[in-house]
Parts: sequence; C-alpha cells; structure tokens
Amino acid sequence: MEGTKIPYKMLSLDPFSQWLGIEILECELGNCKVAMTIRKEMLNSMGKAHGGITYSLADTAFGFSVNTNGRFAVSIETSINHIEALEEGDYIVAEASIESLKNKVGFYIIEVKKGDMLVALFKGVAYRTSKEWE
Repeated sequence: MEGTKIPYKMLSLDPFSQWLGIEILECELGNCKVAMTIRKEMLNSMGKAHGGITYSLADTAFGFSVNTNGRFAVSIETSINHIEALEEGDYIVAEASIESLKNKVGFYIIEVKKGDMLVALFKGVAYRTSKEWE
C-alpha cells in the first residue's frame, strides 16, 4: 500500500481517534498533520482540556507518521510536555516530523499548536515490525 494512504486506513479502523474527531490535514512520507476540536466531554475538573486529549492527538499523529513508511510500527516510548492549557472549542493541530529512521526504530517530534502557539511538545520512539501494510 502506498505510504501516504496508510494513515487514512488506520483512521478508518480507529474508533478512539474517530471519537476524538481527529481529521487528517496533510500526510507525506514520514510526516503527518492531524487536527481536532476540544469538546466539553474532554474537559477535566478545572474546566481545561484533560492532558490525555492533547497526548492522544499527538500520539495519533506519531502513529500515522511512522506507519507511512509501509511497515507496521508501534510506539515503545513517548513523552509529552504540556505548555499551555486548552479550553472547550479550541482547535488544535499536531504535526509529526521524522527525526531519524533506522531499520527497526524511528524517532519523531510532534508539535501541538493552537494557531501559531505551541501548546504541547511530544517525543516518540517507534518499533518498526517486518509486517507490511496491505
């Protein structure tokens, strides 16, 4: 399967990302940009977006990006820095960029932004299996 089509297939098979309302904005080999809008049921007890929401958007961008290279890949280590709080109605975009791709391991940086403002920074390491996407 052509690499840039893989994220669309992944999204069609991913009820959680669909529930989040994630849409794919751009996709190319090794990079993917996804977006979503914060909804009321995504807020924490302080009326701000739960950190898991930003994390999930970034993780989806990461997963889609690493799989564009044609092989099934899964995360083995991730981390996130939450920089700005988000509120209901905020539209956020996560853009994954490949930093290094080896035979078995890929390293990615994902920036999550609201407009031009960086709201979170996510780093991910993925394990690339030998199984090809069909």
